Amino acid sequence: MQPAAVSIGIVTDPLSNIFRPFAKTGRYYAGAWRQYRSGQESALPVARPTLRLATHALRDEIVLSGLRTQRPVTGADAYGSIEREVVAALEFYGERGYLDDPAAFFAPPPPPELTVLPVTHRRRSYQRFIFDSGYTPAEGEPGGQRWTGYTGNATVYGLMLRHPEPRPWLVCVHGLEMGRAGVDLTLFRAWHLHRDFGLNVVVPVHPMHGPRARGLPKGKAFPGDDVMDDVHFAAQAVWDVRRLLRWIRATEPASAIGLNGLSMGGYVSALVASLEDGLTCAILGVPVADLVSLLGHHSGFGPNDPRRRTMELAEPLGRMTSPLSLQPRVPPQGRFIYGGVADRLVHPREQVERLWEHWGRPEIIWYPGGHTGFFGKPVQQFIDAAIVQSGLLQK
Repeated sequence: MQPAAVSIGIVTDPLSNIFRPFAKTGRYYAGAWRQYRSGQESALPVARPTLRLATHALRDEIVLSGLRTQRPVTGADAYGSIEREVVAALEFYGERGYLDDPAAFFAPPPPPELTVLPVTHRRRSYQRFIFDSGYTPAEGEPGGQRWTGYTGNATVYGLMLRHPEPRPWLVCVHGLEMGRAGVDLTLFRAWHLHRDFGLNVVVPVHPMHGPRARGLPKGKAFPGDDVMDDVHFAAQAVWDVRRLLRWIRATEPASAIGLNGLSMGGYVSALVASLEDGLTCAILGVPVADLVSLLGHHSGFGPNDPRRRTMELAEPLGRMTSPLSLQPRVPPQGRFIYGGVADRLVHPREQVERLWEHWGRPEIIWYPGGHTGFFGKPVQQFIDAAIVQSGLLQK
């Protein structure tokens, strides 16, 4: 289970990748004990380090190790072209005022025409939908021509669980390495939300994920080395979700709509909730707040590594595509966040807590686990309560 879009980390030798998760977990466990004994106060609760918590941290570190293997970092000698593109992007967006006014970077899309197909799987019926994304980088926008060449991104795919009569809608926005029907429906507990709460549930697939990853060049993945690929990902992912919202409103104008984002989907949901009026709630799970700092945190570049300069140059691009640079438009009573105290992928203090502060300290739960421990009962109960408390079911 999402800028100075360096890859997730540096790959050295296979043995290093095997032992690194254990070494990093050991350092986390020792640091957690120091913090616990210090009694330092913070909005983030200081959990007593236990072997169970260390197991959660180890699981996250193993996931990170796998992501590093899939996303090798470009060598320093070849990194010059990425830096030149970052410099060109800073000039391009600066001239248009987007660095000072990030909301202007995210152009509002028109409503799409959906093709909806019925599906029956394991005696359960739902629908798949397809529509043309329509997202096109601006003429001359750095990285735009390369991004357009990822032809799988041109079509948006998704899943829909819809009632025959008008009902509230919950748009579930998935995270990294998701975008597959079985995984998405299970992790979002879509059938529970549809059956027990009477919600219409839709799950759109992000660019470069699931069926939209078809035809990508070998080794290309999100997030990756090319900074502008990550900028265009943010722009198109937000565009696609906003376009889907326009279809829902045109189809059922009186129905309430909420967002339920997970990990990178929490990042996209936070952006959408800061650009769209009329949303009843936004539930952000282990959300990324600043993609630059997150990927920089995991890059492993030393202070003298020339690639670190590229990351530092790209920070304004990260701020341009960060929900921390926008104001949430969801009513305060409809904002909810959850995070893991032992999260090793999305740092709880640097990412989740910062977004929580920026959103006005809405209701939050810190569960005793890592990034991949979000599917436990405390989080499930929190999400269910948030849906009820937000008033989504009453509209």
